[in-house]
Amino acid sequence: MFEFFINDHKYSHIHFIGIGGISMSGLAEILLAEGYKVSGSDTNNSYIIERLKALGANIYINHRKDNVKDADLVVYTDAISSNNEELVEALNRNIPTIDRATFLGALMKNFKNSIAVSGTHGKTTTTSMIATILNRSSLNPTILLGGQLDEIGGNVKLGNKKYILTEACEYKGNILKYYPTMAIILNIEEDHLDYFKNIDHIVSTFSQYVKNIQKGGYLIINKDDNHARKVIKNAEVDVITFGINEKSDYTAENITFTEEGHVRFMLNIKGQSLYPVKLNVMGIHNVYNALASIVTTHLMEVPIETILDALKQYKGTHRRLEVKGVVNGIKIIDDYAHHPTEIKASLRALRNSTNNRIWCIFQPHTYTRTKILLDSFAESFSEADKVIISDIYAAREKDNGSIHSTHLVEGLLKNGVDAKYMSSFEKIENYIIKHARKGDIVVTMGAGNVYTIGESMLKANKKEAI
Repeated sequence: MFEFFINDHKYSHIHFIGIGGISMSGLAEILLAEGYKVSGSDTNNSYIIERLKALGANIYINHRKDNVKDADLVVYTDAISSNNEELVEALNRNIPTIDRATFLGALMKNFKNSIAVSGTHGKTTTTSMIATILNRSSLNPTILLGGQLDEIGGNVKLGNKKYILTEACEYKGNILKYYPTMAIILNIEEDHLDYFKNIDHIVSTFSQYVKNIQKGGYLIINKDDNHARKVIKNAEVDVITFGINEKSDYTAENITFTEEGHVRFMLNIKGQSLYPVKLNVMGIHNVYNALASIVTTHLMEVPIETILDALKQYKGTHRRLEVKGVVNGIKIIDDYAHHPTEIKASLRALRNSTNNRIWCIFQPHTYTRTKILLDSFAESFSEADKVIISDIYAAREKDNGSIHSTHLVEGLLKNGVDAKYMSSFEKIENYIIKHARKGDIVVTMGAGNVYTIGESMLKANKKEAI
C-alpha cells in the first residue's frame, strides 16, 4: 500500500463526490486496490458504479450530507457546484476537501515516472494507443483513461509503482497541478471558453505547464501545431517533436488510406530510419496520435517492432469512430467529437472510407461552447451529406436562453449544408429509419448521450430479427 499524503497528512477513508465519472472511478479503483476505504456518491447508477461496488466501495445514489460523515478526505469533480450538500457538509465538519485534478497530481507523485497526455483533442485516443503499446511490453504501468479500452478491460489498469500513464486536461488550468516526468502536448486550440478568456490564456497555461515537467524529463510536442510551437521555448527539459509538415524528430511520410479508410504511412525517425506503419483506425488526426504514441514509448525503450505491431492491432476506444453495428445495410457509428476541429477530422476520416451518404446526428455540448464557437461549428460539417442537430447537452451549465440548436442549423444552411433541427431522439430515430438507405453511414456525434440513438436502432432491429 502506498503512502498517500496531501499537505503532509495521510488519509485512510476517501469519499468521491461524482464517483461514477470516468476519471473519478479510475482513481477510486486504484485506491481500493491499495487497501483504502472508499465511498462515493452520484446521481445515477451505472455499470461503472456496480463495478466499484463489487470491488468494495460503498456508493450512494444521490448526494446527501450524511454520505460524508465518516470520511477523512472528500474529492470532488469540476462538475460539482459549490453548494453541493455533501461538499458543504464536509466543509462544515472541517473534513479536508480537494478537487479531482489536485488529487490526481498528488497520486502521480507516488510513481517514479508519470506520463501525462494533454491537448485540446486526441487525449483519450493517444493515451489508449500508448496504453496498448505498454500493455504489450514488459513495463506493466498503471493506466488511467478517459474512455473504455478493451485492451485493458475498461478505463483503468493497475500496474506497478514505477510508471503511471494518464490524461491531463487543461480545463480550469488543471494541468498546472501535474508535475510529470514526460508530458505530451498534441495540440492547442480554443475550447473551454467558459473558463479561459481566449486562446492567449490557453497558450499561457500550457506555457506554465511545461515548466512543471520534472528535471531529466521530456516534452513531446506536435510541431505542426502553431500554438503548441509557442510553448516550446518555456521547456527546461529535452524537447522531442513530431509532425507531418514541419521538420520534426519523428515524421509521418507518404500517407495513404485503405478502402476502409485505415491509415498507412512511413515513419521517419530523425532522418535516419524508416519504418512502415499500419493503423487499424481512420483519419489524419490519428497519424498525429500515433506519432505521439510512438515517440513516447520509444523514449521508454520499448522496441520499435513491439510499438508498430501494437499500433497495427489497436482498434480504438469506445466512442471514437466506433462501429456499433448495421441496421438494414446502414452502418451505425458513434463518435465523441464535440469541438469543430474534431468534427471536421472525424467526418473527413469517414469520407475517406466511403462514397455513400454520410448522415451526422450532432448533439452540441454545453451552451457556452456552442455560442462562442458557433461560426466554427457551422463550417465543420461539409463532409456530411445530411446533418441533424439535436438539443444542446447542458452538462454542467444552465440554459440562459441566449443560444439554441436552431442557431447552428441556420449557420449550416447558410453554408450549403443540408441540415435540420429535431427536438427529440425519438423523432431523429424515426426520421433516420424512414429516410436512410442501404450503404449509408449514420454517425452519432457529441460528448453527451446522443449515442443512445444508434443503440436504440440496433436494439429495435435485433428484436425484429427475433
